[in-house]
Amino acid sequence: MAGLPYIVGNWKMNGTRAMLNEARAIDRAAARFPKVQVAVAPPATLLYRIRDAVELIGVGGQDCRAEDSGAFTGDISAPMLKDAGADFTIVGHSERRTLHSESDADVKAKGEAALSAGLAVILCVGETEAQRDAGDAEAVVAAQIEGSCPAVDGAPEKLSVAYEPVWAIGTGRVPSIEDVAAMHAAIRATLVAIYGEGGADVRILYGGSVKADNAGELLAVPEVGGALVGGASLSAESFLAIVGAAASLGND
Repeated sequence: MAGLPYIVGNWKMNGTRAMLNEARAIDRAAARFPKVQVAVAPPATLLYRIRDAVELIGVGGQDCRAEDSGAFTGDISAPMLKDAGADFTIVGHSERRTLHSESDADVKAKGEAALSAGLAVILCVGETEAQRDAGDAEAVVAAQIEGSCPAVDGAPEKLSVAYEPVWAIGTGRVPSIEDVAAMHAAIRATLVAIYGEGGADVRILYGGSVKADNAGELLAVPEVGGALVGGASLSAESFLAIVGAAASLGND
């Protein structure tokens, strides 16, 4: 599946049992798009239910604890996600980094725990508006990748990196196509520097106000291997329009 565009819906803190209908609709429609890898990351309360309700799409967690178990009230470990049916987990989302003060070292430990539990990992990185305005965007993102990438054998094979400019998440603002291309090229170079030849195969997703009307243009950018979709993934109709845009690019 590594060569296929990867479209992942991050539902964040949204969804009750009623959302099972959206998951089922996405799953049924995925059969029409065999050249796109589709997945959703629901809240943990829905993970097992959605895994049980779908057949074709991937299902994952939105975060995990670095430790496998212990006195960490409210946290969820990677083995727990795996046991609930998860295929992957997101780590390092800007909302975790900001609202929960997660450091690069924290994110790296979570990614390594997830890989050890048999999960694939989507590692999120991205700069703030102030960092971009200061001309530091590429340096900031490279430093995040260097500090956050899991350092375990076989990591590149199960790792995706999601570039999400913090200032674009949920705002409707999107970087220029030129800026996205430059950042994804810089991310690729950083991954190759870290992992050698394996870094050339890590998928790089774009996230940040991805919608049906801009998905095709964003997904056509070199080194954009998919999308991490927020608000637009809460509706099967809007999410599948993005999946359809990926399919229309004619990837082999």
